[in-house]
Amino acid sequence: MNRLSKFIVKQRWLIILTVVAVTVFFGIQLKQLTINSDLLNSLPDDDPVAQLYKEIGNNYGGTSVAMIVLETDNIFNKDVFEHVKQITDTLKNFEGVATVSSLTDVIDIKKIEDGIEIGKLVDEFDLPDNQSELDQLKKYIFSKDIYKNSLVSDDGTATLITLSLEENTNKQILADKIRKKIESLNLPEKIYFGGLPMMSNNVSKSMRTDLSRLLPIVFFLIALILFVSFRSAIGFILPLLTALIAVIWVLGMMVVLGYELTLISNNIPIILLAVGSAYTIHVINRINKTAISNRKQAVIIALTYVIIPVLLAGITTAIGFISFVFGAYLTTIRDFGIFSSLGTLFALILSIFFVPAIISILPKKKENNKNPDTQIKKDDLLSKWVIKPLTNLSLKNPKTTLTVWLVIVAISIGGIFMIKTSVNMQEYFKPGHPSRVSEEIMQNKFGGSQPVFIRFKGDMQNPDVLKLMIKTENYMKKNPYISTAVSVANLIEEMNDAMGEGKKIPGEQEEIEQLWFLLDGQDVMSRLVNDDLDEGLIQSKFSSPDIEDMTDFLNDMEKFIQQNSSDECKIEISGEPSVDATMLKSLISSQFSSIIIAIIFVLIIVGFILKSFLKGVYAIVPIIAAMLILFGFMGFAGISLNIATVLVASVALGMGIDYSIHVISHYDHATKNSRDVRNVIEETLMVSGRAIIINVISVAAGFLVLLFSEMIPLQNFGLLVALSMIVSGFGALTLLPVVLILVNRKTSYKNKFNN
Repeated sequence: MNRLSKFIVKQRWLIILTVVAVTVFFGIQLKQLTINSDLLNSLPDDDPVAQLYKEIGNNYGGTSVAMIVLETDNIFNKDVFEHVKQITDTLKNFEGVATVSSLTDVIDIKKIEDGIEIGKLVDEFDLPDNQSELDQLKKYIFSKDIYKNSLVSDDGTATLITLSLEENTNKQILADKIRKKIESLNLPEKIYFGGLPMMSNNVSKSMRTDLSRLLPIVFFLIALILFVSFRSAIGFILPLLTALIAVIWVLGMMVVLGYELTLISNNIPIILLAVGSAYTIHVINRINKTAISNRKQAVIIALTYVIIPVLLAGITTAIGFISFVFGAYLTTIRDFGIFSSLGTLFALILSIFFVPAIISILPKKKENNKNPDTQIKKDDLLSKWVIKPLTNLSLKNPKTTLTVWLVIVAISIGGIFMIKTSVNMQEYFKPGHPSRVSEEIMQNKFGGSQPVFIRFKGDMQNPDVLKLMIKTENYMKKNPYISTAVSVANLIEEMNDAMGEGKKIPGEQEEIEQLWFLLDGQDVMSRLVNDDLDEGLIQSKFSSPDIEDMTDFLNDMEKFIQQNSSDECKIEISGEPSVDATMLKSLISSQFSSIIIAIIFVLIIVGFILKSFLKGVYAIVPIIAAMLILFGFMGFAGISLNIATVLVASVALGMGIDYSIHVISHYDHATKNSRDVRNVIEETLMVSGRAIIINVISVAAGFLVLLFSEMIPLQNFGLLVALSMIVSGFGALTLLPVVLILVNRKTSYKNKFNN
């Protein structure tokens, strides 16, 4: 390491210029960085659930359904109908909007003297303009199940406009354009925007707001903590500069490789600001402890010692992130793992090469003749009020300290069984947020906004197939969260009823074909059957956001499908509940697999570099304790395991192991000069403890800024990572020393009696 240290000092200007050039290159790329919050894109392309969902979207005009609700005292008002028509006509002209369904543009089947008439519910060129006509229309609408609670709420105070978005379009941009256009109409009714495209657009907006608002706060807060801790310009400028450069590099790399920011990778800049500064803190701390006035020589001596623990800390942190690549099913989580790991390695490289290069060109520092490993400033409040008490706690009461840790961990294990899971995007927003209010309106008045599709592969003019569709609809409606269902079978029933034959499917295919002839050319048909008439859909909505309700519904429907599907008619279910359930399974498997992978790799690497498997085990003890406490806290606090919080454990392991590594590395180094375990531990904590505590405070403070995020999962993510950093840091300074004392108690007691 001495040779590498000398090389860094010798080539300092080349290193600095290279870093500047690379930073400028990646910085230019940032203007092209885009955000994609569509969770469907999280599923791999070969996932059967995603494949079916996308296939239905391509064949039936899109599965992405956006909804607009107009709410007023009474929908059956001339002005309201005119406003509905205005919105409908506006949306029809939008590129990327496949279909629009509303009060002024929806199919209607009426009985007339000579037979039946298939047209629109109202004449868009002759809207009802007097109260008598409006009252008649109200009575007619509420007499038909196809409209009640799907087009107009049962209390008559709200109406729903539904639009499907084409698959090959940027749904977030389109949703934003739709929202802005409708809002620009300045209509007097209350307008709510719902559905996944609208929520995804709100998530994207919140992500942009968080980045622009919270990132500067994190930057300033960490800068303040570092300045107070080091009381020097170098002490707070270089750690933040290193982290900032790492952020620019990794975001620029994402653009170059064609990746977008997601709800998960949106955390990367804040994570790197907090994590990326850690390695530089330890480098600067060690250089400051080197009692040599010559900057170049001080850098060489400090680097020779600190490169190994910093390198080990960076690699293990990267492993914590990269474990998502092997353990995660969702592509967004895998992408997060790749680029968080990459950003960590960038920060690591910068701290080892760039930071020493910068320090080595600075003027000479003042001479300090004190022992570099044991100097403690008398006026250092951090050492006096924090490090010293923690050191005494571990040295004087090791068994008591261990017992307290075991009790806390045991209590936490009880909380683990209380953890709930969630993939409901509605819960991302705070109570009162427009997206959350809109979804509540959808649930309460229109049966929710989560589309459900049942696909039938068979002859769509076969009476048995159509009867099976009606049977399936009736079975679905037994579920309390399914209130409406629409299919071509409903239209055939309506037509047959209008013909005076009763509301049922005709028994002969010839009769169905005659009725079908009247449906040809209707806009709604492209949403219900394919052109070859060998495939059709039941379209419905699920109202409950609870994943357990979704899972129960899907399990029940799968049993029904198995019992009723045949070679003549194959039945499949898809929709947002299916996607959510698949994501839930992946979250749980991702959590366990990524943790196991991270622990195994950390043990191997720490053990290999320190040349002792046992030391790897010792280093991992505080982290396992911290993770158990973390999960227990989630259970007791009611924090759900979701697409954001699923990251916490592996992030905590990757970051928290740094503290143990620095303690173990210093302990390993100090034992070469002394066999007194207690003296070695005291020296270790008094020297490395300072950098650890500064790092814990800065990282925890940085993540706690996420409590001011607009999205609840990110608030919880920030809280949990901060908690895990505090617990793992505290564990490295108390639990780990206790473990080292107890496993080396013979040596410790022998020296104690000799003294």
